[in-house]
Amino acid sequence: MKEEKSLLKSWLEAARPKTLPASLSPVLLACALAWSDGVFRLIPAILCFGVALLAQIASNFANDYFDFKKGADKEDRLGPERAVAQGWITPKAMLKATFITLGFSCLCGCLLLFFAGWELIPVGIAIALCVLAYSAGPFPLAYNGLGDVCVVLFYGVIPVCFTYYVQAQSFSLLSFLLSLSLGLLSTNILVVNNYRDYVQDKAARKRTTIVLFGRGFGRIFYLLNGLVAILLAIPLLFEAPTWILFLFAGFFALFFVTWRELYRFDGKELNKTLGHTARNVLIFTLLLCVLLLL
Repeated sequence: MKEEKSLLKSWLEAARPKTLPASLSPVLLACALAWSDGVFRLIPAILCFGVALLAQIASNFANDYFDFKKGADKEDRLGPERAVAQGWITPKAMLKATFITLGFSCLCGCLLLFFAGWELIPVGIAIALCVLAYSAGPFPLAYNGLGDVCVVLFYGVIPVCFTYYVQAQSFSLLSFLLSLSLGLLSTNILVVNNYRDYVQDKAARKRTTIVLFGRGFGRIFYLLNGLVAILLAIPLLFEAPTWILFLFAGFFALFFVTWRELYRFDGKELNKTLGHTARNVLIFTLLLCVLLLL
């Protein structure tokens, strides 16, 4: 029997609040870097948070709707329950909410034009298209092994580099390196999700990288993403105080323990690993912010 929920609680769960730090972390990191460089500006920073947060909520709504339409969300789903599949929200309402939320994200992006130039327009269009193309259209990215690339770009490179850009009016090599670092670590959230759903995704013809290359690849991919993410941050550690080095060592230990869960857990147990991976992204972001603000 499907659980009944209040309308408010249904919409809150459809927004997937536990995933939202993944979109807020890159903006927070870019703001810390801008502050460190003496170019931080409050209003553009707030607007960037708005773009990132609303775009991810819109993406979550779209994913809920289109996965239901494509038959990817069934009764044997192992991940958190989906609002449309469970009947808490109608497909029509979810699709409408997707475009409304995306519209508000675009509005925040348009307001950013007052602080930067027209060059932000293609970036905004790319974000809007990816929100929809991730799970919709004739060539949905998540169904064709491109989800991981999207995460690196839209949860790493683009939000970090352009949040920094609208404040500094320039790019920096450090912002790019840190954007890659955070993007790779955030990709592991998707890796765990697809690792858990391997059987269901294969049956639904959802060709994630795990479906294409197997679970063994997924475990190696997760480890490499984390190691490269940490290596890219090493230049910041050269002159860091000892206590920061101990904190980063603690983070590496935490990352390693989380990675080993891929060998120990299966099925719904991997939802714990999903939560731990998202937690690790936030901790890593906060460590980098502390390091930049010292």
